Amino acid sequence: MITIWPQYLDKNLSLSEGRKVSKEIAVAEPSISEIERALKRMGLKFNTDKERAYPGKWYEKSGRVLVEWEDTKLELLKEVSLKIKEIRN
Repeated sequence: MITIWPQYLDKNLSLSEGRKVSKEIAVAEPSISEIERALKRMGLKFNTDKERAYPGKWYEKSGRVLVEWEDTKLELLKEVSLKIKEIRN
């Protein structure tokens, strides 16, 4: 299981604030529902935990998604981010 926090994909955050993908791939303020929609379109199994707070921002319940994925975490994050961009357009 791989954890995806919205912060991992957020274009507005720096790497030290939690972004894990390049700014070219990242999206502005991704929501949990957008991440869920992208994962559904990708045909992946996942569980959503909306009451969780990203450790770097423990005071803000942003939620997280746990995904069943065989490849690397970075590959998954890139795929999800690109899928969100596709959905938004």
